[in-house]
Amino acid sequence: MAEIQFSRGISEAAVPDVRLTRSQDGESATATFYFDSPTVLGNERTDDITGMYLLDEEGEIVTREVKGKFLNGKVQALEAVLIMRSPQEWERFMRFMERYAQENGLEFSKS
Repeated sequence: MAEIQFSRGISEAAVPDVRLTRSQDGESATATFYFDSPTVLGNERTDDITGMYLLDEEGEIVTREVKGKFLNGKVQALEAVLIMRSPQEWERFMRFMERYAQENGLEFSKS
């Protein structure tokens, strides 16, 4: 099972838009996750967001770079940025995304 959590044990039901960039030499890459109307920050929730956790059978990938987008005091979106600093981190991330995509009916498209 592949899932995305914000703080331990707080799963996000909204499926993100994910944008990938990779350096020409393949040594570094960035994945930007954009969650429109995330459930993790609903009106009744008071949990702290400690990061974004990508969990699957291999373990977890963590980023602490998470920002909220608010309009009139209400959360509209969450944006999380994951920086990968090696080809191995990229390959691990892609394995997670393949599992996550299969479970959520997503597909990859190049722009």
